[in-house]
Amino acid sequence: MIKFCNIEKSFNKLKVLKNISLSIDEPGIVSVLGPNGSGKTTLIKSFLGMVIPDGGKIYYHNTELSREWNYRKSISYLPQIAQFPENIRVKELFELVKDIRKQDSREEMLIDIFNLDKELNKKFGYLSGGTKQKVNLTLAFMFDTPVIILDEPSNGLDPMALVSLKELIECERDRGKLILLTTHIMNMVEDLSERIVYMLEGNIIFDGTLEELKTSQNESIIEKAFANLTRQHNVENIKV
Repeated sequence: MIKFCNIEKSFNKLKVLKNISLSIDEPGIVSVLGPNGSGKTTLIKSFLGMVIPDGGKIYYHNTELSREWNYRKSISYLPQIAQFPENIRVKELFELVKDIRKQDSREEMLIDIFNLDKELNKKFGYLSGGTKQKVNLTLAFMFDTPVIILDEPSNGLDPMALVSLKELIECERDRGKLILLTTHIMNMVEDLSERIVYMLEGNIIFDGTLEELKTSQNESIIEKAFANLTRQHNVENIKV
């Protein structure tokens, strides 16, 4: 489905992705994790065509993407920060995106899930941070695409909205979709992840299930397992 082959990316002298190779062949929920600056968002943006790698190739359904753009119609994307014109009303924003995408919309269902019916006539700039995120999530799930990419989807959400988000992600998973998720919320990882890709300093240092992670690190607590992985990686680099 998605294949990264030897992806390299630098910004000035900072090497952000270091010969990354990764294959995702089946639908399900894949969490791409790592501390800030590990390269996970850059990797996702490389697949979306928002970042151009310095080297390597990316494939989607066996098609190399360097000169392809139409594939993005089959992808929904939630950026880490919702940035839209502050004077646009929520309902106008929804109509604008629908007009651009020209695909069947599921907005009514999502407005109900995230309790946005009273916010539709409000200007985006006047919304609270959590409500902005609900609008952002509605746009991300609005179209029935086979791939959904969510970059820190829980930002600013209250507990009820977080429960609704988890249920929505599970529902989309059960419908046979691929969901790529980045998050720092570990209980979200434990509740949802079927596969974990852990990145550190532009490298993938773990790729497997949650249980495989805990077993490999002899830890029952996921935060401690990630801490052990990080320490091991740092020690190995010092030895080199």
